[in-house]
Amino acid sequence: MPKIVSVSTVRLPNKLKQEKTMEFARNLFKDDFQDIERLLSVFQNGEIKTRHFSMPLEWYEREHSLQERNDLYIKLATEYGIKAVENCLRNARFLQQPVAFKEIDAIFFISSSGMATPGIEARIMNRLPFSADTKRIPIWGLGCAGGAAGVSRAYEYCLAFPESKVLVISIELCSLTFQRNDRSKSNLIGTSLFADGAACALITGDHANVQTNRLTPSILKGESKLLPDSENVMGWDMKDSGLHVIFSRDIPSIIRNWLGGFVEGFLQKEHLSMKDIAHFVAHPGGKKVLDAYEDTLFLSNEKTEHARNVLSEFGNMSSPTVLYVLERFMVNEVHSEDYGLMAALGPGFCGELVLLKWKGEE
Repeated sequence: MPKIVSVSTVRLPNKLKQEKTMEFARNLFKDDFQDIERLLSVFQNGEIKTRHFSMPLEWYEREHSLQERNDLYIKLATEYGIKAVENCLRNARFLQQPVAFKEIDAIFFISSSGMATPGIEARIMNRLPFSADTKRIPIWGLGCAGGAAGVSRAYEYCLAFPESKVLVISIELCSLTFQRNDRSKSNLIGTSLFADGAACALITGDHANVQTNRLTPSILKGESKLLPDSENVMGWDMKDSGLHVIFSRDIPSIIRNWLGGFVEGFLQKEHLSMKDIAHFVAHPGGKKVLDAYEDTLFLSNEKTEHARNVLSEFGNMSSPTVLYVLERFMVNEVHSEDYGLMAALGPGFCGELVLLKWKGEE
C-alpha cells in the first residue's frame, strides 16, 4: 500500500503569545461589543498559547487591499513552500537518502487562503529543479479538511501509479485574510484561533523504492463525506475587500451529531472499530472541536494529546495543521501493526478520513 515516508513542517517567523493577540483584539473590538471582556474569554479558554504568523503584528494594525494581501500570499506561500519541500525531501529523520526533485511524479497543492494562477506549485517548480513533466494538481476550497484530503488524493494517485513519488504541499496564510473593518463575532473568533503554516508530505507507491529510517504509516483507505445543505457552517464570504470568515457556533454540536456515524461506518468497512485505533491523527480545529471528538468517539485525553499540543503551540493553521500533528506521531514511538486514523473537517460541511497502519520495510 502507498506510504507516507516523510513529513516536514515550517515554523513561520512571527511568533506571538495569545495574550498579545488578545490585547490586539480588545483594542480593535472594544467599541463594537459592550460585553467585549466576556467575548475575549475565547482567547483565554481556547487552549492556545502561541501562534505563528507570516507578518509582524504591526502589519495587521493597518487596512490592506485585496491585491496587496494576495500579492503577499503568492510571494510568501512560494517561499514557505520551497522550504517545506526541501526539508521534506532531505529529511534524515525519515529518509535514508535524500529524494531528488526530478524523481517527483506529481504535486498536490492544497490551500484556501489565497489565489494564484499559475498556482503556487508551478512557482515552486520554477525555483527548484523539478522535472518539467511533474503533474500539478492544485486543490482549493477544502479549508481545514484540505490536508487530510490531499493525503487521500495522493494515496489514490499512488494506487493507480505504484512507481510514483508524490508530494502533498499544504500552505495557509490565514492571517493575510484578516479584515480590520469586519466587527462580526465570527471575525473575533477567527482572530482568536487561526494562524499561518506550511507543511509537505512525501507519499510513495508500492514500487517507488524509497528507503526509510523508521516505521512509516501505510495508507489503507480514505473516505470523504459531505453533509448536505451545510454551506453556511464554515468557509469564506467573498467581498470587495477580500475573504471574510464564516464560522458557525454550531460546529461542535454538528460534529457530535454527525461525526460518530461517519467514523463508525468507515471503520466497519475495514472490520475495525475505534478500539483498534492506537493513534488518532486529528486536525485540531479548536478546543471545542477536540472536546467534541473525544465525546463522540469516546476517546481519552491521551489520544488527542498531539493534536492539543499542536493547537497550543500553533493554533489552527487550517489545512496544514493535521500534517503538523502527523509529524509528531511519525517522530515518536509507535509499534509495528499499529493503526492510525487521520481525521479533518472543513467547509462543505465535509469530513475526510484516512486509515493508516505503521509498518517496517517489507
